[in-house]
Amino acid sequence: MQIYLDNNATTMVDPQVFDEMEPFFVKIFGNPNSLHAFGTASHPALRQAMDKLYTGFNAGNEDDIVVTSCATESINWVIKGVYFDHILNKGKNRIITSSVEHPAVISSCRFLESLGVDVTYLPVNSEGVVEVESLRSAIDDKTALVSVMWANNETGMIFPVKELAQIAHEHGALFHTDGVQAVGKIAVDVRDADVDFMSFSAHKFHGPKGTGGLYIKKGCRVTSLLHGGEHMGGLRSGTLNVSGIVGMAKALELSQQYMDFEKSEVRRLRDKLEDALLKIPDVIVIGKKEHRVPNTILASIKGVEGEAMLWDLNKQGIAASTGSACASETLESNPVLEAIGANKELAHTAIRLSLSRFTSEQEVDFAIDVLSKAITRLRDISSSFSYAPSWHKSRL
Repeated sequence: MQIYLDNNATTMVDPQVFDEMEPFFVKIFGNPNSLHAFGTASHPALRQAMDKLYTGFNAGNEDDIVVTSCATESINWVIKGVYFDHILNKGKNRIITSSVEHPAVISSCRFLESLGVDVTYLPVNSEGVVEVESLRSAIDDKTALVSVMWANNETGMIFPVKELAQIAHEHGALFHTDGVQAVGKIAVDVRDADVDFMSFSAHKFHGPKGTGGLYIKKGCRVTSLLHGGEHMGGLRSGTLNVSGIVGMAKALELSQQYMDFEKSEVRRLRDKLEDALLKIPDVIVIGKKEHRVPNTILASIKGVEGEAMLWDLNKQGIAASTGSACASETLESNPVLEAIGANKELAHTAIRLSLSRFTSEQEVDFAIDVLSKAITRLRDISSSFSYAPSWHKSRL
């Protein structure tokens, strides 16, 4: 049995999305900027796709949604664009973000620090969430941008973006949110949250890889990152990825249709898996269930190295992770566990399990059995975990 429990890293393309994309590889393949019939043939599908994106995020008619290659590009565009537009030779010199952002945000901020920008990394509470008062205490009128994620990629914890955006605006700062792990899992309404920018990526909600986007609120345009053409209203150069745009729009449309399923069935299966893990001694899960997106578990299993657990799971056909796929080759301790105050040893014991609407009950049952056996085996050979003898009064 092959079981995929790494849906926060990427998701399978929904077959309905694939069907929607297929004609634009071979049949309707023209460059949409060409004036001949081969080019204009894709225009109706592109208009329909963009309408779906605006509807899915409740964006206003005068807002911009710009299609990019991925959320990493979108994030780099916002952070570096704000530098050129509001910091370089301007009156502001500060960006505020959190200590648990995706590497795309952290690395972009580190780069700007090398150029002299003052970057503040907000701490998180015991659940790994930025508290509103933390931003209120840190922000000042020199702040150009606040960038805080909508939902964390490792814990699934949902952040108070609406309240954080309000504080940013009170001080004249722009607000960007990385919406990658929220879109498709919970309702995302950019007008209600009043964010200025939101980055997203299709492959996180059963769309194609290589396609993402950036929502830009009316009046918040930023200097372009890519130059070389007048595509996307002159905001982002590059030939339009027609199949990707169509696929992303269909994936977003489907995610709206399945939202109640996410809240009920995906959550039920996630909770079943989580409850089984928590019955095992010395296993903790980060964050309350009701404060997380419905599909995610970040567990710390005392005495079991995260990489060793992945090896055991992989041998049994189960895919999981120890955290962000964009940082998975570093083999460093989990940054979220470190941020909430876990020691280095505990931070190396993280395992992330993330479900999707394609995860079945049979797969969850099998995963519970494999995880239980793997924990027992790995603790038996662990140098940092041991139980007392069965006769010991501690009953450990």
